[in-house]
Amino acid sequence: MNKSTIDFIKKYTMILVLIIVYAFFAWQTGGTILLPMNVSSLISQNAYVFILATGMLLCILTGGNIDLSVGSVVCFIGAVGAVLMVNLHVPMMLSILLMLVLGTAIGAFQAFWIAFVRIPPFIVTLAGMLAFRGLSNVVLKGLTVSITDCTSFVNLFGGGANCYISDPEFLQGLVPGVNLTCLIAGVIIAAVFAVVQFKTRITRKKKNYEIEPDILFWIKTIGIIAVIVAFFSALSRHKGIPTVLIWVAIVIIVYGYITSNTKTGRYFYAVGGNEKATKLSGINTNKVYFLAYTNMGFLAALAGMVTIARLTSAQPSYGQNYEMDAIGSCFIGGASAYGGTGTVTGVIIGAALMGVINLGMSLMGVDQNMQKVVKGLVLLAAVIFDVVSKRGGKLFAKD
Repeated sequence: MNKSTIDFIKKYTMILVLIIVYAFFAWQTGGTILLPMNVSSLISQNAYVFILATGMLLCILTGGNIDLSVGSVVCFIGAVGAVLMVNLHVPMMLSILLMLVLGTAIGAFQAFWIAFVRIPPFIVTLAGMLAFRGLSNVVLKGLTVSITDCTSFVNLFGGGANCYISDPEFLQGLVPGVNLTCLIAGVIIAAVFAVVQFKTRITRKKKNYEIEPDILFWIKTIGIIAVIVAFFSALSRHKGIPTVLIWVAIVIIVYGYITSNTKTGRYFYAVGGNEKATKLSGINTNKVYFLAYTNMGFLAALAGMVTIARLTSAQPSYGQNYEMDAIGSCFIGGASAYGGTGTVTGVIIGAALMGVINLGMSLMGVDQNMQKVVKGLVLLAAVIFDVVSKRGGKLFAKD
């Protein structure tokens, strides 16, 4: 096996693992996990993971820091939103705005202590985890608040609503039983991906940058295009594009661009790589920390809205272990435990892997406790892989 092939496998290790795991559960469940309904459920049930993991990545980039409060903040924002819309009859759009502002304010509050007072993030967010879980119970008075009557809100942020970009009856009539709009959207996305890949390759070739061999490039491109088309084909045979998928896509695109194409994005990597050197270069590292944790509060608010819309209610127990799913997705997706390394794409792959494991084990009827054991072992394996690879493949640290 030549060096190019080895580098290719290292670069796309988690994608290969995701494919293998998905194939394993497809075999073990007799193909049940491949059913359109389960493909759609994979997105709607794990949307909060994609959103929270994207925000968690920015915190981890600053030096392996994490936010333990996000699950409680998700619950608190959802509780406030439900009470506003149901009990106080506040208009939907105003309620959404208030939830986003409140989430951002919570993030900024915690960010202040972390960035400027320099209290360790673990302590600040642990306090937040306890405080906002308690406040959720206070707001809801220990009860469940149903939002089934808030149909506009549920359709806007819920996971099961159809998304059409033109006349649904006309399109459905062309191919009975298939949402043709969804299928067309998948083809367009696959085509855009192909164009971007070819354009990037041509540009790198002109600048004499190192590029992967043609055979590996074609395998990667055709494989991803096939996955995109198959994914949207499955959605088209169920309920079409879930609205929550649109929110997830917006988050991925926006934060993917920020982390890879802006100065602000490079600052996160710089702080995690060497904070002292970053500070000496003139970058205000306090602001970088503040931005990371304020943003985490904003995305927690969005995840809170997605959660109560999918479950059509708010309960004091919502959001439990959400922070663990987000943190696990980041490390599984290639984020370094030491900071300074990680991508939005990797995090999304990590979140997808966590989602596939959750869904696959549930379909197999695996006990909830054993599911936690498996997820814990997967997370540990990912971190071990990261640490060992940084030592050049050496398992044991030198004294």
